[in-house]
Amino acid sequence: MSISTPVGSADRPLRVAVIGSGPAGVYAADILTKSEAVKSGELTVSIDLFDRYPAPYGLIRYGVAPDHPRIKGIVNALHKVLDRGDIRFFGNVDYGTDISIEDLRKHYDAIIFATGAIKDADLNIPGIELEGSFGGADFVSWFDGHPDVPREWPLEATEIAVLGNGNVALDVARVLSKHADDLLVTEIPDNVYAGLKSSPVTDVHVFGRRGPAQVKFTPLELRELSHSKDVDIILYAEDFEFDEESDRQVQTNNQIKTMVGTLTNWIAEQPEDLSELKASRRLHLHFLHSPVEIVDSAETPGKVAGIKFERTELDGTGNARGTGEFIDYPVQAVYRAIGYFGSALPDVEFDHKKGVITNDGGRVLDADGQHVPGLYATGWIKRGPVGLIGHTKGDALETVTYLLEDRENLPVAEVPAADAVVELLDSRGVKFTSWEGWLALDAHELALGAAATEAGTSHGVEVKRERIKVVPREDMVNISRDGVAAQV
Repeated sequence: MSISTPVGSADRPLRVAVIGSGPAGVYAADILTKSEAVKSGELTVSIDLFDRYPAPYGLIRYGVAPDHPRIKGIVNALHKVLDRGDIRFFGNVDYGTDISIEDLRKHYDAIIFATGAIKDADLNIPGIELEGSFGGADFVSWFDGHPDVPREWPLEATEIAVLGNGNVALDVARVLSKHADDLLVTEIPDNVYAGLKSSPVTDVHVFGRRGPAQVKFTPLELRELSHSKDVDIILYAEDFEFDEESDRQVQTNNQIKTMVGTLTNWIAEQPEDLSELKASRRLHLHFLHSPVEIVDSAETPGKVAGIKFERTELDGTGNARGTGEFIDYPVQAVYRAIGYFGSALPDVEFDHKKGVITNDGGRVLDADGQHVPGLYATGWIKRGPVGLIGHTKGDALETVTYLLEDRENLPVAEVPAADAVVELLDSRGVKFTSWEGWLALDAHELALGAAATEAGTSHGVEVKRERIKVVPREDMVNISRDGVAAQV
């Protein structure tokens, strides 16, 4: 091919690598393929999607509770994009280990980082390091069958505190309080079922620093709490405080109005004598509590034995301030679910305070604040772990728009041939998986569920199981690659 062949022509498509195959990465790839420049024939593109895990979908597979009914819809939408065949998927390829920025520069004209955020945000209070103090994101990874976390989880506490008032906090609290048998209709792996089945939990407490009008979860998340069988929801009248800003939010924001209405209805329907509640497990929702210290005891040195809070009050603006009143709760485990935090990537400038790749609207910046030609970011690694999945589409559109604006000035890849990156990975012994491999793994997981259903019983409980997740990375890779080999 002549070096003068214009990039983006039919003979030399614009080569783009997307790092991360969660919603952010898939949306960016999809928007690029559907851009006006591509639809009009002015530009042709060739997109490769890389992921460190053998399976696609990122946070949808490994960061959302399995009992969410909306998961299937999102997965179906992402599946349709990748199943078209115009975007290649390379799974089990770790950026910075299996493939470097130099490799990507050599084979692609532009690179979009969509690696998301998987770590728990820090909570710097005394006792956070005690045994029995966990990150909510780590727990989510465990019950979602993440291949890189331990297979077992210490579920030994009868009383548990969950810190946070966002969707992740409710996911964690709901899974901890739900009976394991009620999760068998989901895709949870067998080891997760066994762990939850043996849990002795009786009480899960969710704590928020501000009031009911300032919660960050959604109406759907809140309503799902009431769907758990044999779990009573308990609220406390002293936590229902509304200031001027709270009233304004209730009057002007339908989502907040709905959630406050749900909470107030629940507490109104709650019996005055809580002993009348007969469920074997209880889920407590607390507001106006700011965590101060996690404590151990003389009987259990080094292990969580309780947590201390300062009661707070609203200050008129919707923010909270301390009252000087402290309260202790006896718990044997604490889960912090106060947000996610991004991880730095090799050879890319990173803002360690915000947990994002340093960027301007999706254009990656260097240490001097200058745009690095050909490098872009989208999703949580671009803007931080805020907003719902739907917000990621607008985010990706902004990034792709900048990439298209820059396309005449992108650094030209030296080796743009589509098969060159395959040869590179093969030469390094990287056991990468493909979209066809995911289809094989997908079919295998569905077959596991069908087999459990056909047997008429799963762990002694008769239930229809649509899917059972494969957890070990090696098994995922082998099933994927063997499935493709069998088709050849």
